[in-house]
Amino acid sequence: MHTNRLINETSPYLLQHAHNPVDWFPWGEEALNKAREEDKPILVSIGYAACHWCHVMEKESFEKEEVADIMNRYFINIKIDREERPDIDHIYMDAVQAMTGSGGWPLNVFLTPDGKPFYGGTYFPPAKAYNRPSWTEILYGVAQAFHERRNEIDAQAENLTEHLQNSNSFGQKTVKVDIPKDELFTYQHLKMGYDNLMKTADTIEGGFGKAPKFPQTFSIAVLLRYYHFYKEEKALQQACLSLDKMIYGGIYDQLGGGFARYSTDGEWLAPHFEKMLYDNALLMTVLSEAYQITKNPEYERVIHETIDFVKRELMNDEYLFLSALDADSEGEEGKFYVWSKAEVESVLQEDASLFCSYYDITEQGNWEHKNILRLKTRPGEFAQFTGLTAEELKIKISKASAQLLFVRNKRIRPQTDDKVLLGWNALMNMALSKAFGATGKEAYRKLAETNMKAILDKFNAGKEGLYHTYKNGLAKYPAFLDDYAFLIQAMIQLQEITSDVNWLWKARELAAFVKNNFEEASTGYFFFTSNTQKDVIIRKKEIYDGATPSGNAVMTANLIYLSIVFDIPEWMQQAVNNLSSVLQAITRYPGSFGVWATSLFNLVNGVNEVVITGENYEQFRDEFKTKFLPHAILQSAVDENPQFPLLKGKKKAKETLVFLCKNYSCQQPLTSVNTLFQLLVKSQASEHNN
Repeated sequence: MHTNRLINETSPYLLQHAHNPVDWFPWGEEALNKAREEDKPILVSIGYAACHWCHVMEKESFEKEEVADIMNRYFINIKIDREERPDIDHIYMDAVQAMTGSGGWPLNVFLTPDGKPFYGGTYFPPAKAYNRPSWTEILYGVAQAFHERRNEIDAQAENLTEHLQNSNSFGQKTVKVDIPKDELFTYQHLKMGYDNLMKTADTIEGGFGKAPKFPQTFSIAVLLRYYHFYKEEKALQQACLSLDKMIYGGIYDQLGGGFARYSTDGEWLAPHFEKMLYDNALLMTVLSEAYQITKNPEYERVIHETIDFVKRELMNDEYLFLSALDADSEGEEGKFYVWSKAEVESVLQEDASLFCSYYDITEQGNWEHKNILRLKTRPGEFAQFTGLTAEELKIKISKASAQLLFVRNKRIRPQTDDKVLLGWNALMNMALSKAFGATGKEAYRKLAETNMKAILDKFNAGKEGLYHTYKNGLAKYPAFLDDYAFLIQAMIQLQEITSDVNWLWKARELAAFVKNNFEEASTGYFFFTSNTQKDVIIRKKEIYDGATPSGNAVMTANLIYLSIVFDIPEWMQQAVNNLSSVLQAITRYPGSFGVWATSLFNLVNGVNEVVITGENYEQFRDEFKTKFLPHAILQSAVDENPQFPLLKGKKKAKETLVFLCKNYSCQQPLTSVNTLFQLLVKSQASEHNN
């Protein structure tokens, strides 16, 4: 059996290729120096462990001796896990999109010996098909062009690199904004963004746009805020419709909990079966917000089921969260999750008929002659059809589901991508804080604290900051902007539910580190990579949201929060400047700038500063967190704390007091959280009537 250099890596994706006959290198000086010394083009092939078409191309091409022979003869071959090195993936994905108009994974890019891209694409078949040349034709064609038309290749690489640099110049004309916030950011901006978002909304099946459909949690978060501030019922309806269709659809694992990455069709039936940690974290966050508004018990159920799934299948014994579950098992996509009607009948016997009817299970199947479990009728309506009470139906379905899950667990499982990523753990940590706030389940608060301590222990790089990835006791690669931004955000949320101000001090320390190491001084925006990292051809600035939030958008929210908590006006000014630069983009393309929009809501409506002090501050705090109050900052303590402007002078009184403040100016203290809620509703109504 062949073994290449990837055998020494920890990434499950790289290890999958460790026995290919291709002479793969990991990204690093050894491969890059070899390319320069031998003056050979570099082939960079990028994918991730849960990627279906990555597996297909490996089996069809990279496992074949004759294909590997061509690759080894003409190229220096580098394999990259995009989740370990998102910085490299971003650069070369942009290059391929510029060249071909589309992108995806596996991403196969050809570089000059100095790392500049000149040709690339995604999946290439083993024989000419799908209007695509075969992989071997591509290899021979690129090798020939490199040797016979080198000047053209070098010129193309230079032009493409220059294009990437120029397209990365967003925000370079940013100037300090001297207009007051309330004049610069207005309701009209939010209204225009909302109208444009609703133009893309699918008002029948939920979600936005056509198939394939992604959860688009940031867009749902925008709708929840628009409803909260402006009482627009259509906003709440579309947000809830989108969540309902997902939780009753095939994208949600009806037996085991947890969401798949996206739906291949418009009605959420057939998912791409991989389950990613970040998707589940982002969905938990927005479901918690929706539950705070609606108190819909179905949202609470799905929050609990999904966190149970994450703990059961994506958490290691160090209380860190793993990256993903593969889409494939036994070489087939979705095999682990789908059922024939006969299988269900053999397990459930006399209960099968009810279960099959409930979950749309038929003889012919609803997907490729098999059945994906999904509800076409809401549980309450279904119960009425059957003559059962809602509770009786729930008991029967729960019992049957447990039986089927027991049988499913005996199947060959999809592989787990067991590397631990800092940013994705921070997103899950934030989700746990949000879920605790919404549901009050103490286990979520404890897990958030335990996970955060594990993160800071395992990802610690000393004076160099933090690492990006961790596995088997080894942390590596300097952390990226997203890692820091998401972690600061998680610490802010953790402080809100624990009252531990150490998390705020740590968040401030990390924010200062980000400013020192990632900030572009001329604009106030942040690069994706640190100024100490030298192995990329350009330093990119990511502005719009992708599958995960934009690091720049999250840092802007962090700067707003920390500027108020610590009274650092220049951080607020930086956030205002950055937000003003994307104002047009937020209003025109809200689906790609949803996280920016959430900060815009707060600056348009003003940030409420809420302080709780006294013996019962914990009980009051937890009650406060049950409500959806997206533009509130919360600090709580038994007594005053002069180190924080909001806690300064708020001495412990005979009874627990609640202060509502804006710009550090506080109203008369209240003696119940409920009175605070009533006051907030009144003040919001009067503001919008003016």
